[in-house]
Amino acid sequence: MVDITHKSSTLRRAIAQATVVVSKQETIDSLINDKVPKGNVFEMAKTAGLFAVKKTSDIIPDCHPLPIEHTAVSYDIDGLNIHIKIEVKTTYKTGVEVEAMHGASVIALTMYDMLKPIDKGIEISNIKLLEKQGGKSDFKDKFRKDLKAAVIVCSDTIYSGQKEDKAGKSIIEKLTKYSVDTIDYIIVPDEVEAIQAALLKHTALSTDLVIYTGGTGLSKRDVTPEAIIPLLDRDIPGIAEACRSYGQDRTPFSMLSRSVAGVKDQTLILALPGSTKGASESMDALFPALLHIFSIFKGVRHD
Repeated sequence: MVDITHKSSTLRRAIAQATVVVSKQETIDSLINDKVPKGNVFEMAKTAGLFAVKKTSDIIPDCHPLPIEHTAVSYDIDGLNIHIKIEVKTTYKTGVEVEAMHGASVIALTMYDMLKPIDKGIEISNIKLLEKQGGKSDFKDKFRKDLKAAVIVCSDTIYSGQKEDKAGKSIIEKLTKYSVDTIDYIIVPDEVEAIQAALLKHTALSTDLVIYTGGTGLSKRDVTPEAIIPLLDRDIPGIAEACRSYGQDRTPFSMLSRSVAGVKDQTLILALPGSTKGASESMDALFPALLHIFSIFKGVRHD
C-alpha cells in the first residue's frame, strides 16, 4: 500500500452515485410498494452498502483500513432510473472516495439481485464519484503563487564546513513543491547576532517567509529561539504546537523541540528543528495550510 505515515488526519468526505435502470414500470411500482418477493429492496440494499463501505480495504488491495465515522444512503427515482447516492465521512490520513464508490456499487448490485426475479432487463450504470473533500488536495491552487522565502541554516558545524546541510535543502525542496520561490539560502553559526541579522535583512526586504532550521534544541549553543523571539511583533503558538503534535506521533522526542513561529512586519518567521527528519516532518505538518496566512496578510499589505 502507499505510504501515508507522513500525512495528517483531517476530516474526509466523499459522495458517490450509482444508477440502476429497470426495464418496466411494474418493477418501480413493486419497489415503491414493497412488493418485491425477496423483501424490502431499499433497506436490504442500504444495509449491504453499509457493510461494503466498512469492508472496502478487505476487497480493494491498495485501500487502507480506516475508521468509517458516518455513512448515509439516499435514493431518487426518475422514471425507470433508480439513482443511488452515498456519503461517507471519516477523520483520517486518507480519503474515502473508493469506500463511497464501493458502497454505491454494492447497493446497486444488491438491488439488481433482488429485482432480477421480476425484471430480466435491469442495467447498472454511472457509478462515479460526485464530490470529495479533505486532505491537501483541498488547498490546491488556492494560495498565492508569488511568495518569496529565505532558508537559514543555524549550525556551527555546518558553518565551519565539518558537516553537510541536508535539513535546509529538504525545506527548499518542499517549498518548491508548493510554488514558493526560495530567494536566499544561507548558513550562519549558532550566534544570536548572526541569526538576528539574517532576520532583519529579510524583514527589510519584505520577504514573505523566513525559515530557520537548527538551534531549537536544548544544548548551550541552541539559541535560535532566544535570537528570534525578541524581534517578533506577534508569536503564533499554534504553528509550533502543530509541528510538535505531528512529530510526537512519530517520535517521543518531539516534545523537546523549541520550535518558534511569529510575525515581524508582515514577514512570517519559522524556527524548525535542525535534523533533516525534524525539518521535513515539520514542513509536512504545516504545508500547504500554513500558506493561508498570506491571504490574510494580503488584506493589509501594500504589495
